[in-house]
Amino acid sequence: MNKRTTQLLALVGVGALALSACTSTSEPEATPGEEVTSVAPPEEMVELTFQSLSDQPGAIAATEEVVAAWNEENPMVQVTIVPAGWDGVYDKLVTQFAGEAAPDIIHYEAGSVIPFALDGYLADLTPYISDELKNDIGEGVWESVTVEDEIIALPTELQSYMVFANTTLLEEAGITVPDGETLAWEDFRAMAKQATTAEHAGLGWGLKSPTATFMSLGLGNGGTYFEGSGEDATATIGDGELKLPNEIMAMNTEDKSIEASTLTQSGGDVLAGFYAGNYAMTVQGSFQAANIAKDAPEGFEWAVLPALEGTESAAQAANPQTLSVNIDSKSVEQSAAFATYFVNAENMAALNMADALIPASKAAREIIAEETGGEDGWTQILKSGDFLEAAPFMQVAQYTQWKDTVATPAFQTFLAGQSDADGLTKDLTDGWDQITR
Repeated sequence: MNKRTTQLLALVGVGALALSACTSTSEPEATPGEEVTSVAPPEEMVELTFQSLSDQPGAIAATEEVVAAWNEENPMVQVTIVPAGWDGVYDKLVTQFAGEAAPDIIHYEAGSVIPFALDGYLADLTPYISDELKNDIGEGVWESVTVEDEIIALPTELQSYMVFANTTLLEEAGITVPDGETLAWEDFRAMAKQATTAEHAGLGWGLKSPTATFMSLGLGNGGTYFEGSGEDATATIGDGELKLPNEIMAMNTEDKSIEASTLTQSGGDVLAGFYAGNYAMTVQGSFQAANIAKDAPEGFEWAVLPALEGTESAAQAANPQTLSVNIDSKSVEQSAAFATYFVNAENMAALNMADALIPASKAAREIIAEETGGEDGWTQILKSGDFLEAAPFMQVAQYTQWKDTVATPAFQTFLAGQSDADGLTKDLTDGWDQITR
Protein backbone atom coordinates (compact mmCIF):
# COMPACT_ATOMS: atom_id res chain seq x y z
CA MET A 1 0.00 0.00 0.00
CA ASN A 2 2.33 2.81 1.25
CA LYS A 3 0.25 5.65 -0.16
CA ARG A 4 1.40 8.02 2.55
CA THR A 5 -0.48 11.30 2.39
CA THR A 6 -1.40 14.19 4.63
CA GLN A 7 -5.09 13.68 3.84
CA LEU A 8 -5.86 12.36 7.33
CA LEU A 9 -4.48 15.52 8.88
CA ALA A 10 -6.92 17.59 6.88
CA LEU A 11 -9.79 15.60 8.35
CA VAL A 12 -9.01 16.91 11.81
CA GLY A 13 -8.14 20.44 10.81
CA VAL A 14 -4.38 20.29 11.11
CA GLY A 15 -3.50 20.31 7.43
CA ALA A 16 -1.65 23.60 7.97
CA LEU A 17 1.17 21.63 9.53
CA ALA A 18 2.11 20.64 5.97
CA LEU A 19 3.96 17.56 7.13
CA SER A 20 5.75 15.69 4.40
CA ALA A 21 4.77 12.11 3.61
CA CYS A 22 6.35 9.54 5.90
CA THR A 23 8.55 6.73 4.73
CA SER A 24 8.77 3.29 6.26
CA THR A 25 11.62 2.93 8.74
CA SER A 26 11.49 -0.85 8.59
CA GLU A 27 10.40 -3.50 6.17
CA PRO A 28 7.96 -6.29 7.03
CA GLU A 29 9.97 -9.35 7.99
CA ALA A 30 7.85 -11.70 5.88
CA THR A 31 7.90 -12.05 2.12
CA PRO A 32 4.47 -11.24 0.65
CA GLY A 33 2.49 -14.44 0.21
CA GLU A 34 4.75 -16.38 2.55
CA GLU A 35 3.12 -17.94 5.60
CA VAL A 36 5.00 -17.44 8.85
CA THR A 37 4.14 -20.47 10.98
CA SER A 38 6.37 -19.55 13.91
CA VAL A 39 8.50 -16.66 15.07
CA ALA A 40 11.96 -17.34 16.45
CA PRO A 41 12.96 -15.55 19.67
CA PRO A 42 15.08 -12.48 18.89
CA GLU A 43 18.74 -12.36 19.84
CA GLU A 44 18.29 -9.03 21.58
CA MET A 45 15.49 -7.77 23.81
CA VAL A 46 12.51 -6.38 21.90
CA GLU A 47 10.18 -3.94 23.63
CA LEU A 48 6.76 -3.38 22.08
CA THR A 49 4.03 -0.86 22.90
CA PHE A 50 0.39 -1.92 22.78
CA GLN A 51 -2.15 0.91 22.70
CA SER A 52 -5.27 -0.55 24.31
CA LEU A 53 -8.69 1.10 24.35
CA SER A 54 -10.20 -1.22 26.97
CA ASP A 55 -11.94 1.04 29.46
CA GLN A 56 -14.11 -1.27 31.57
CA PRO A 57 -12.61 -2.80 34.72
CA GLY A 58 -13.20 -6.38 33.61
CA ALA A 59 -11.78 -5.79 30.13
CA ILE A 60 -8.78 -3.92 31.51
CA ALA A 61 -8.05 -6.81 33.87
CA ALA A 62 -8.45 -9.39 31.10
CA THR A 63 -6.12 -7.44 28.81
CA GLU A 64 -3.51 -7.13 31.55
CA GLU A 65 -3.67 -10.86 32.19
CA VAL A 66 -3.09 -11.68 28.51
CA VAL A 67 -0.13 -9.31 28.31
CA ALA A 68 1.35 -10.64 31.57
CA ALA A 69 1.08 -14.21 30.30
CA TRP A 70 2.77 -13.25 27.02
CA ASN A 71 5.59 -11.45 28.81
CA GLU A 72 6.20 -14.46 31.04
CA GLU A 73 6.27 -16.85 28.08
CA ASN A 74 8.39 -14.53 25.91
CA PRO A 75 11.12 -12.99 28.07
CA MET A 76 12.91 -11.54 25.01
CA VAL A 77 9.80 -9.81 23.69
CA GLN A 78 8.17 -7.62 26.29
CA VAL A 79 4.90 -5.80 25.70
CA THR A 80 3.90 -2.64 27.55
CA ILE A 81 0.27 -1.53 27.60
CA VAL A 82 -0.36 2.12 26.72
CA PRO A 83 -3.90 2.90 27.94
CA ALA A 84 -5.99 5.11 25.68
CA GLY A 85 -9.74 5.70 25.85
CA TRP A 86 -12.07 5.51 22.87
CA ASP A 87 -12.86 9.24 22.91
CA GLY A 88 -10.70 11.11 20.42
CA VAL A 89 -8.62 8.08 19.48
CA TYR A 90 -8.99 8.68 15.72
CA ASP A 91 -7.45 12.13 15.97
CA LYS A 92 -4.81 10.78 18.31
CA LEU A 93 -3.79 8.12 15.79
CA VAL A 94 -3.62 10.72 13.02
CA THR A 95 -1.18 12.73 15.11
CA GLN A 96 0.82 9.65 16.15
CA PHE A 97 1.25 8.38 12.60
CA ALA A 98 2.06 11.82 11.24
CA GLY A 99 4.71 12.24 13.94
CA GLU A 100 6.09 8.71 13.48
CA ALA A 101 5.17 8.01 17.10
CA ALA A 102 2.43 5.40 16.70
CA PRO A 103 2.55 2.31 18.94
CA ASP A 104 3.64 -1.07 17.61
CA ILE A 105 0.27 -2.76 18.21
CA ILE A 106 -2.94 -0.77 17.79
CA HIS A 107 -6.33 -1.59 19.29
CA TYR A 108 -9.22 -0.02 17.38
CA GLU A 109 -12.20 -1.05 15.25
CA ALA A 110 -12.44 -2.13 11.62
CA GLY A 111 -14.59 0.72 10.33
CA SER A 112 -12.25 3.38 11.69
CA VAL A 113 -8.87 1.75 11.15
CA ILE A 114 -9.37 1.17 7.41
CA PRO A 115 -8.45 4.77 6.43
CA PHE A 116 -5.05 4.25 8.05
CA ALA A 117 -4.60 1.07 6.04
CA LEU A 118 -5.55 2.85 2.82
CA ASP A 119 -2.84 5.41 3.54
CA GLY A 120 -0.26 2.68 4.08
CA TYR A 121 0.29 2.87 7.82
CA LEU A 122 -0.62 -0.72 8.72
CA ALA A 123 1.25 -3.95 8.07
CA ASP A 124 -0.23 -6.85 6.12
CA LEU A 125 -0.87 -9.59 8.68
CA THR A 126 -1.84 -12.25 6.16
CA PRO A 127 1.43 -14.21 6.42
CA TYR A 128 1.12 -14.50 10.19
CA ILE A 129 -2.39 -15.97 10.29
CA SER A 130 -2.52 -19.73 10.73
CA ASP A 131 -4.96 -21.87 8.77
CA GLU A 132 -6.62 -22.75 12.08
CA LEU A 133 -7.32 -19.12 12.92
CA LYS A 134 -8.35 -18.30 9.35
CA ASN A 135 -10.92 -21.11 9.34
CA ASP A 136 -12.20 -20.29 12.82
CA ILE A 137 -13.42 -16.80 11.87
CA GLY A 138 -16.20 -16.23 9.37
CA GLU A 139 -15.43 -15.00 5.89
CA GLY A 140 -17.59 -11.91 6.33
CA VAL A 141 -15.62 -10.87 9.40
CA TRP A 142 -12.32 -11.33 7.59
CA GLU A 143 -13.67 -9.20 4.73
CA SER A 144 -14.30 -6.39 7.20
CA VAL A 145 -10.55 -6.18 7.96
CA THR A 146 -9.25 -6.77 4.42
CA VAL A 147 -8.01 -3.90 2.27
CA GLU A 148 -6.64 -4.45 -1.22
CA ASP A 149 -6.33 -8.19 -0.55
CA GLU A 150 -4.33 -7.60 2.64
CA ILE A 151 -5.58 -8.43 6.12
CA ILE A 152 -4.69 -5.27 8.01
CA ALA A 153 -6.15 -6.18 11.39
CA LEU A 154 -7.09 -9.19 13.48
CA PRO A 155 -10.75 -9.14 14.61
CA THR A 156 -11.36 -9.65 18.31
CA GLU A 157 -14.77 -8.54 19.63
CA LEU A 158 -18.06 -7.76 17.91
CA GLN A 159 -21.47 -6.54 18.90
CA SER A 160 -24.92 -6.94 17.43
CA TYR A 161 -28.11 -5.01 18.09
CA MET A 162 -30.54 -7.15 20.06
CA VAL A 163 -34.06 -6.82 21.46
CA PHE A 164 -34.20 -7.06 25.25
CA ALA A 165 -37.64 -7.84 26.66
CA ASN A 166 -39.35 -7.50 30.01
CA THR A 167 -40.94 -10.95 29.82
CA THR A 168 -43.47 -10.15 32.53
CA LEU A 169 -44.93 -7.29 30.48
CA LEU A 170 -44.95 -9.39 27.31
CA GLU A 171 -46.82 -12.19 29.04
CA GLU A 172 -49.33 -9.74 30.52
CA ALA A 173 -49.98 -8.55 26.96
CA GLY A 174 -50.59 -12.12 25.83
CA ILE A 175 -47.36 -12.30 23.85
CA THR A 176 -45.38 -15.53 23.77
CA VAL A 177 -41.68 -14.82 24.08
CA PRO A 178 -40.18 -15.85 20.71
CA ASP A 179 -37.31 -18.30 20.65
CA GLY A 180 -36.69 -19.05 16.97
CA GLU A 181 -33.56 -18.43 14.90
CA THR A 182 -34.65 -14.88 13.99
CA LEU A 183 -37.43 -12.40 14.74
CA ALA A 184 -39.08 -10.90 11.65
CA TRP A 185 -39.35 -7.12 11.80
CA GLU A 186 -43.11 -7.13 11.14
CA ASP A 187 -43.59 -9.50 14.09
CA PHE A 188 -41.43 -7.29 16.28
CA ARG A 189 -43.44 -4.21 15.31
CA ALA A 190 -46.68 -6.06 16.01
CA MET A 191 -45.36 -7.14 19.42
CA ALA A 192 -44.46 -3.55 20.31
CA LYS A 193 -47.94 -2.36 19.37
CA GLN A 194 -49.65 -5.17 21.28
CA ALA A 195 -47.54 -4.55 24.38
CA THR A 196 -48.38 -0.83 24.46
CA THR A 197 -50.88 0.19 27.14
CA ALA A 198 -51.91 3.37 28.90
CA GLU A 199 -49.25 2.59 31.54
CA HIS A 200 -46.28 1.77 29.34
CA ALA A 201 -44.98 1.77 25.76
CA GLY A 202 -44.11 -1.34 23.86
CA LEU A 203 -40.62 -0.13 23.02
CA GLY A 204 -37.92 2.24 24.23
CA TRP A 205 -35.07 2.79 21.78
CA GLY A 206 -32.15 5.07 22.58
CA LEU A 207 -31.28 6.72 19.27
CA LYS A 208 -29.38 9.80 20.37
CA SER A 209 -26.53 8.59 18.12
CA PRO A 210 -28.50 6.60 15.55
CA THR A 211 -26.11 6.18 12.64
CA ALA A 212 -24.34 2.96 13.59
CA THR A 213 -27.67 1.34 14.48
CA PHE A 214 -29.40 2.35 11.26
CA MET A 215 -26.51 1.36 9.03
CA SER A 216 -25.86 -1.97 10.74
CA LEU A 217 -29.48 -3.15 10.87
CA GLY A 218 -30.03 -1.63 7.43
CA LEU A 219 -28.02 -4.45 5.88
CA GLY A 220 -30.95 -6.75 6.61
CA ASN A 221 -33.06 -4.55 4.33
CA GLY A 222 -30.45 -4.49 1.59
CA GLY A 223 -29.26 -1.03 2.60
CA THR A 224 -25.59 -0.43 1.81
CA TYR A 225 -25.59 3.41 1.67
CA PHE A 226 -22.71 3.50 -0.83
CA GLU A 227 -21.77 2.16 -4.22
CA GLY A 228 -18.11 1.50 -4.88
CA SER A 229 -15.28 1.67 -2.37
CA GLY A 230 -12.22 3.65 -1.41
CA GLU A 231 -12.01 7.09 -3.00
CA ASP A 232 -14.46 6.15 -5.78
CA ALA A 233 -17.53 5.55 -3.60
CA THR A 234 -20.77 7.42 -4.08
CA ALA A 235 -23.58 7.78 -1.55
CA THR A 236 -26.75 5.99 -2.63
CA ILE A 237 -29.91 6.26 -0.53
CA GLY A 238 -32.92 4.18 -1.55
CA ASP A 239 -35.62 1.93 -0.15
CA GLY A 240 -33.19 -0.35 1.68
CA GLU A 241 -31.50 2.53 3.46
CA LEU A 242 -34.75 4.32 4.34
CA LYS A 243 -36.70 1.25 5.48
CA LEU A 244 -35.57 1.22 9.12
CA PRO A 245 -35.80 5.00 9.77
CA ASN A 246 -39.26 5.04 8.18
CA GLU A 247 -40.39 2.06 10.25
CA ILE A 248 -39.25 3.65 13.49
CA MET A 249 -41.04 6.89 12.67
CA ALA A 250 -44.20 4.93 11.81
CA MET A 251 -44.02 3.11 15.15
CA ASN A 252 -43.67 6.49 16.84
CA THR A 253 -46.31 8.50 14.98
CA GLU A 254 -48.78 5.85 13.77
CA ASP A 255 -48.56 2.89 16.16
CA LYS A 256 -47.69 5.06 19.18
CA SER A 257 -45.70 2.06 20.40
CA ILE A 258 -42.37 3.81 21.02
CA GLU A 259 -41.73 5.98 24.04
CA ALA A 260 -40.89 9.12 22.05
CA SER A 261 -38.59 10.59 24.67
CA THR A 262 -36.18 7.68 24.29
CA LEU A 263 -35.38 8.65 20.70
CA THR A 264 -33.19 11.46 22.04
CA GLN A 265 -31.57 9.36 24.76
CA SER A 266 -28.53 7.10 24.72
CA GLY A 267 -28.99 3.35 25.00
CA GLY A 268 -27.64 3.40 28.54
CA ASP A 269 -30.07 6.14 29.58
CA VAL A 270 -33.01 4.06 28.33
CA LEU A 271 -32.19 1.15 30.64
CA ALA A 272 -33.48 2.93 33.74
CA GLY A 273 -36.93 3.20 32.17
CA PHE A 274 -36.72 -0.42 31.06
CA TYR A 275 -36.10 -1.54 34.63
CA ALA A 276 -38.97 0.67 35.83
CA GLY A 277 -41.42 -0.97 33.42
CA ASN A 278 -41.90 2.13 31.27
CA TYR A 279 -41.63 -0.01 28.13
CA ALA A 280 -41.76 -3.72 27.48
CA MET A 281 -38.80 -3.94 25.11
CA THR A 282 -35.65 -2.04 24.22
CA VAL A 283 -33.11 -2.41 21.41
CA GLN A 284 -29.56 -2.25 22.67
CA GLY A 285 -26.06 -3.27 21.77
CA SER A 286 -25.61 -6.87 22.80
CA PHE A 287 -23.00 -5.86 25.39
CA GLN A 288 -25.77 -4.39 27.55
CA ALA A 289 -26.66 -7.93 28.63
CA ALA A 290 -23.87 -7.73 31.19
CA ASN A 291 -25.17 -4.42 32.57
CA ILE A 292 -28.75 -5.70 32.75
CA ALA A 293 -27.65 -8.87 34.54
CA LYS A 294 -25.74 -6.73 37.05
CA ASP A 295 -28.02 -3.71 37.47
CA ALA A 296 -31.61 -4.89 36.97
CA PRO A 297 -33.68 -4.85 40.17
CA GLU A 298 -34.23 -8.10 42.02
CA GLY A 299 -37.05 -10.11 40.52
CA PHE A 300 -36.85 -8.36 37.13
CA GLU A 301 -37.58 -11.01 34.49
CA TRP A 302 -35.95 -10.41 31.13
CA ALA A 303 -34.77 -12.16 28.00
CA VAL A 304 -32.84 -11.47 24.84
CA LEU A 305 -34.96 -12.15 21.77
CA PRO A 306 -33.74 -13.68 18.48
CA ALA A 307 -31.85 -11.53 16.00
CA LEU A 308 -34.04 -9.06 14.09
CA GLU A 309 -34.65 -10.02 10.48
CA GLY A 310 -35.24 -7.35 7.85
CA THR A 311 -36.86 -7.65 4.45
CA GLU A 312 -33.92 -9.63 3.05
CA SER A 313 -32.03 -11.21 5.95
CA ALA A 314 -30.95 -10.92 9.58
CA ALA A 315 -27.58 -9.52 8.51
CA GLN A 316 -25.88 -6.87 10.60
CA ALA A 317 -22.59 -5.09 10.03
CA ALA A 318 -19.47 -6.79 11.30
CA ASN A 319 -17.43 -3.95 12.73
CA PRO A 320 -15.09 -5.81 15.05
CA GLN A 321 -12.66 -4.37 17.49
CA THR A 322 -9.27 -5.08 16.04
CA LEU A 323 -5.55 -5.37 16.57
CA SER A 324 -3.30 -3.89 13.87
CA VAL A 325 0.45 -3.58 13.56
CA ASN A 326 2.21 -0.34 12.72
CA ILE A 327 4.09 -0.93 9.45
CA ASP A 328 6.91 1.23 10.83
CA SER A 329 7.34 -0.90 13.93
CA LYS A 330 10.96 -1.94 14.45
CA SER A 331 9.63 -5.48 14.83
CA VAL A 332 6.60 -6.12 12.66
CA GLU A 333 7.11 -9.87 13.01
CA GLN A 334 7.16 -9.89 16.81
CA SER A 335 4.25 -7.45 16.96
CA ALA A 336 2.24 -9.75 14.69
CA ALA A 337 3.17 -12.72 16.87
CA PHE A 338 1.76 -10.95 19.92
CA ALA A 339 -1.39 -9.98 18.04
CA THR A 340 -2.06 -13.59 17.01
CA TYR A 341 -1.39 -14.72 20.58
CA PHE A 342 -3.87 -12.13 21.84
CA VAL A 343 -6.65 -13.56 19.67
CA ASN A 344 -6.29 -17.26 20.47
CA ALA A 345 -9.59 -18.86 21.50
CA GLU A 346 -8.98 -18.80 25.26
CA ASN A 347 -7.84 -15.18 25.32
CA MET A 348 -10.63 -14.06 23.00
CA ALA A 349 -13.22 -15.80 25.15
CA ALA A 350 -11.91 -14.15 28.32
CA LEU A 351 -11.92 -10.69 26.72
CA ASN A 352 -15.42 -11.06 25.30
CA MET A 353 -16.79 -12.42 28.56
CA ALA A 354 -15.42 -9.35 30.30
CA ASP A 355 -16.95 -6.97 27.73
CA ALA A 356 -20.10 -9.05 27.09
CA LEU A 357 -19.30 -8.99 23.40
CA ILE A 358 -19.28 -11.63 20.66
CA PRO A 359 -15.95 -13.32 19.86
CA ALA A 360 -14.88 -13.29 16.24
CA SER A 361 -13.72 -16.88 16.71
CA LYS A 362 -16.16 -19.79 16.68
CA ALA A 363 -13.97 -21.67 19.15
CA ALA A 364 -14.13 -18.74 21.57
CA ARG A 365 -17.93 -18.63 21.25
CA GLU A 366 -18.08 -22.30 22.17
CA ILE A 367 -16.01 -21.62 25.28
CA ILE A 368 -18.39 -18.84 26.36
CA ALA A 369 -21.47 -20.95 25.60
CA GLU A 370 -20.12 -23.71 27.80
CA GLU A 371 -19.04 -21.43 30.63
CA THR A 372 -22.29 -19.43 30.73
CA GLY A 373 -24.72 -22.23 29.94
CA GLY A 374 -26.48 -19.70 27.70
CA GLU A 375 -27.80 -17.72 30.67
CA ASP A 376 -28.25 -13.93 30.72
CA GLY A 377 -29.06 -13.86 27.03
CA TRP A 378 -25.84 -15.47 25.85
CA THR A 379 -27.59 -18.10 23.71
CA GLN A 380 -29.23 -15.53 21.43
CA ILE A 381 -26.30 -13.12 21.55
CA LEU A 382 -23.79 -15.74 20.44
CA LYS A 383 -26.19 -16.99 17.78
CA SER A 384 -26.49 -13.47 16.37
CA GLY A 385 -22.79 -13.62 15.56
CA ASP A 386 -23.65 -15.96 12.69
CA PHE A 387 -25.42 -13.08 10.93
CA LEU A 388 -22.59 -10.56 11.09
CA GLU A 389 -21.07 -9.77 7.71
CA ALA A 390 -18.80 -7.26 6.04
CA ALA A 391 -20.53 -3.96 5.40
CA PRO A 392 -19.73 -2.28 2.06
CA PHE A 393 -19.73 1.17 3.64
CA MET A 394 -16.75 0.28 5.81
CA GLN A 395 -14.56 0.15 2.70
CA VAL A 396 -15.36 3.78 1.90
CA ALA A 397 -12.37 6.03 2.44
CA GLN A 398 -14.20 8.92 4.15
CA TYR A 399 -16.97 6.90 5.77
CA THR A 400 -16.00 7.82 9.33
CA GLN A 401 -16.05 11.55 8.59
CA TRP A 402 -19.39 11.28 6.79
CA LYS A 403 -20.89 9.18 9.58
CA ASP A 404 -19.95 11.66 12.29
CA THR A 405 -20.45 14.99 10.56
CA VAL A 406 -23.26 14.28 8.10
CA ALA A 407 -25.26 11.16 8.85
CA THR A 408 -25.71 11.58 12.60
CA PRO A 409 -27.20 15.11 12.47
CA ALA A 410 -29.30 14.14 9.43
CA PHE A 411 -30.81 11.15 11.23
CA GLN A 412 -31.37 13.21 14.38
CA THR A 413 -33.23 15.83 12.37
CA PHE A 414 -35.37 13.13 10.78
CA LEU A 415 -36.22 11.48 14.11
CA ALA A 416 -37.19 14.88 15.53
CA GLY A 417 -39.77 15.20 12.76
CA GLN A 418 -37.96 18.16 11.23
CA SER A 419 -37.40 16.44 7.87
CA ASP A 420 -39.06 13.69 5.88
CA ALA A 421 -37.60 10.79 3.90
CA ASP A 422 -36.86 13.04 0.93
CA GLY A 423 -35.13 15.54 3.18
CA LEU A 424 -33.12 12.79 4.85
CA THR A 425 -32.03 11.48 1.46
CA LYS A 426 -30.94 14.94 0.37
CA ASP A 427 -29.05 15.62 3.60
CA LEU A 428 -27.15 12.33 3.37
CA THR A 429 -26.21 12.64 -0.28
CA ASP A 430 -25.50 16.37 -0.31
CA GLY A 431 -23.34 15.98 2.77
CA TRP A 432 -21.30 13.29 1.05
CA ASP A 433 -20.86 15.49 -2.01
CA GLN A 434 -19.58 18.33 0.15
CA ILE A 435 -17.01 16.09 1.83
CA THR A 436 -15.71 14.64 -1.43
CA ARG A 437 -15.90 17.58 -3.82
